[in-house]
Amino acid sequence: MTHQDILSALRGSSSLLAKHLEPELLDSLEGARTSRGFAIADVIRSGVENTDSGVGVYIPDEESLETFGPFLKKIITAYHGFGEGDSHRRDFAVAEDELKDLDPTGEFIISTRVRVGRNLKGYPFAPGITQEERKEVEQKIVSALGTLTDDLAGMYYPLAGMKEDIRAQLVADHFLFKQGDRFLESAGANRDWPDARGIFHSADKKFLVWVNEEDQLRIISMEQGGNLHSVYNRLVRAFTALEKKLDFAYSERYGFLSSCPTNLGTAMRASVHIKLAGLEKSGKLKEACDALKLSVRGIHGEHSESAGGVYDISNKQRLGISEADIIRVLANGVRNLIALEKSHLKK
Repeated sequence: MTHQDILSALRGSSSLLAKHLEPELLDSLEGARTSRGFAIADVIRSGVENTDSGVGVYIPDEESLETFGPFLKKIITAYHGFGEGDSHRRDFAVAEDELKDLDPTGEFIISTRVRVGRNLKGYPFAPGITQEERKEVEQKIVSALGTLTDDLAGMYYPLAGMKEDIRAQLVADHFLFKQGDRFLESAGANRDWPDARGIFHSADKKFLVWVNEEDQLRIISMEQGGNLHSVYNRLVRAFTALEKKLDFAYSERYGFLSSCPTNLGTAMRASVHIKLAGLEKSGKLKEACDALKLSVRGIHGEHSESAGGVYDISNKQRLGISEADIIRVLANGVRNLIALEKSHLKK
């Protein structure tokens, strides 16, 4: 596509790509290439082909953050509110008494989940990785997962050639991830599906790792109820153990790196599935979540609807905030939402 074709396609789009890809900036990046040959066209392809994107940008490799920095800095600043002088803060330490069971009676919280995304240093991200490189990444990750012990130990199940009984069980457990959506398809993240992709889970099914999905690792800790301390502690133990075996892509400025600019920094999403029918009925749920720096969506993921007044509530900020502070924001926010829900149920 010519530059004029790109700008015409984005006309009327409300994506961050459309807002920040100025004609002069696009022209200035025309000849820019990373050492692997990635161009600005690779970065913006998904947003150009899907003009209803929220962001519209995927990063093919770590070097792109520098090569296309004049453009990507605008996207990162717009999404995260991350200024020129800011840098990532890393801190996992949270005292147990800060995370007492958020819903000890079990009246509101159905489940709690914390996950982080990670990618290996020296390899392109999902939109740019080759099939051979993806296989190498899988081998390294599976080898590291095999060293986990105690409650973190488990089995790895490759998606390619998976037996039907295993597939059916993973579906029943809601563990099986699917091929990426049209946004990821346009970015190139679905290539060679389902080769070199798979799922690892512990025997008690409270610890899970997706291998070579949107990120090369999605490390997930979860359980029923509102015991955020238990869920977070398990995640930190797992990540700490894996970090001893794997070298993750990391920047002092941007934190842990990912193909999606929204996942830079901690790459952490901490969430609960929670019953908020009273707030739903009042029409004030989103307003309350915004005030508490939380995101709200349906339980089946982004753009999904609520079912039976149950919502997925999670942290908004990932960059410029520490892991510990994300957990504190969620804990404080959920306690406040439960208090608001109780007051609405009394009306």
